[in-house]
Amino acid sequence: MRQIKEAKDIQESINKNKTLLKRFQINNLLVDVDYSIQTKLVELTEDDAVKFLEEKIITGREEFFCLKSSKNLTLTETLLTYRKKDSIEKIFHSLKNEIEIKPLQVWTDNSIYGALIIGFIAQLFISLIRFEIPELKHTSTKFIKKSLSNLTVTVDLWMRKTKNYIYSNFDPINTIILRYNWAIS
Repeated sequence: MRQIKEAKDIQESINKNKTLLKRFQINNLLVDVDYSIQTKLVELTEDDAVKFLEEKIITGREEFFCLKSSKNLTLTETLLTYRKKDSIEKIFHSLKNEIEIKPLQVWTDNSIYGALIIGFIAQLFISLIRFEIPELKHTSTKFIKKSLSNLTVTVDLWMRKTKNYIYSNFDPINTIILRYNWAIS
C-alpha cells in the first residue's frame, strides 16, 4: 500500500506538470540527474496494482512470529503484553549494562529490592535529563552516567556558616547539565 501511495503521488506530479516531491529527488548540487518517470498506474486499476505488487513482493519468505501464552488472551492483548515485555527487558538491559547493577542472583531479597530501587531512580534521573535537555535527548544512558560520575563537587565549609561548591572534571555533557540546572534555578 505504501508503494501504491508513492506511485500515486508521483503520477499526480506528472499529471499536473509539477516537479517531483523532494523525497523522490536527488538533492545534491554535485550530481546532475536527468530522468523520466512513468508509473504503471496509467494502465492498471488499483486492484490490478495490488495484485501486481503481491506477485512481485510476496515471495513466501516473509517473516512471521508466533506468540504463545498460557492465558486466554485476544490477539491485541497478546501483542500489547509482548510489547510491554520487550520494554521491561530493555529497562533491565539498561540497568545491568549501562547503570551497571551487578548480578542479582546471589543477593538477599532486600539487597535485590534496594539495588533495583536505586537502579530505577538512576534510570529515572537520566530519563528526566534526556526529557528536559533537548541537546541530550539522543545521548546514551552510559555516556550520561559516565559524565556525571566523572564530575566532582567539593563542598568547602567555612566555620560551618558558608558553603562554597567547587566543581571540577568538566566535559561537554555534564557542562550542559550544569548550565541547564543553573538556568532553571
